[in-house]
Amino acid sequence: MGYKVAVVGATGNVGREMLSILAERGFPADEVYALASSRSVGREVSFGDKTLKCKDLQHFDFTGVDFALMSAGGSISEKWAPKIGAQGCLVIDNSSAWRYHQDVPLIVPEVNAHVLDAYMAKNERMNIIANPNCSTAQLVVALKPLHDKAKIKRAVISTYQSVSGSGKEASDELWNQTKGIYVTDMPEPQVYTKQIAFNVIPHIDVFMEDGYTKEEWKVLAETKKMLDPKIKVTCTAVRVPVFVGHSEAVNLEFENEITADEARDILREAPGVMVVDSREDGGYITPIDAAGEDATYVSRIREDTTVENGLNLWVVSDNLRKGAALNTIQIAESIINRGLLTKAA
Repeated sequence: MGYKVAVVGATGNVGREMLSILAERGFPADEVYALASSRSVGREVSFGDKTLKCKDLQHFDFTGVDFALMSAGGSISEKWAPKIGAQGCLVIDNSSAWRYHQDVPLIVPEVNAHVLDAYMAKNERMNIIANPNCSTAQLVVALKPLHDKAKIKRAVISTYQSVSGSGKEASDELWNQTKGIYVTDMPEPQVYTKQIAFNVIPHIDVFMEDGYTKEEWKVLAETKKMLDPKIKVTCTAVRVPVFVGHSEAVNLEFENEITADEARDILREAPGVMVVDSREDGGYITPIDAAGEDATYVSRIREDTTVENGLNLWVVSDNLRKGAALNTIQIAESIINRGLLTKAA
């Protein structure tokens, strides 16, 4: 018998991607439920060659369900994840609601799947596992093998994040503004603080007292939690007029010597990483190339001669997949493959 899986937030960008990836990867599920708010009850969503009708989260009984894959926003997760977990269902949450809770593991399977062993062995646990921020997920996949080799001291990250990270309304805003420019009917910004079409906006999430935005803080806090609390991390997060795919310019300073050639060889062998790094026109990955793909791509690997033991990287991934839906499902797969979950009766 297979597992029973509920996708919470099934009508959103990430929820739809979760359903697609569950089908693509042949996840061992006997039953898959699409859940959403009451206003979306009965709405149809695709699951492989099947069509599922959305059920109401408010009245759904999670007894007997093995996994709840949540992508319905932080406030929904904050309210519902503990209730679902209390019914014996394991919640894998894609929001920021539980990422920094000391009793909730933050997981990228290629980086720290071993943390699941101790968590699932606890007699008393919250039954909540957190998925990291989309930018952090792809970042730590690339950093982990390099940190294991030469120990990262400091990381300077600049992100170039697509509008899909803000949801469907943001993608519509980019589309409508782009069309509007050509027909002299420019719509006013609604989702973003400034025009996003043909522009870049150095502002993602709310501003904090120290001048950083919450998105930038997430990269710092989550990298430290998953990889190493001693790494010094700073970040500038920028929204760019790209529909799907986040890019990152990464500058690293290591404790020990590491060359660009060594880094390239290490990353070629690393799980979840694809190196595309030819020093010629087009010999690198862009967001369009990464859209619809599972890998975290690394290009432009080169030494930073301004510091001792420094490297520069260009990291690109599909934020709806590795940054969200795929990583969530990979966590569930890791739990199954490690024999950590007995199927609900």
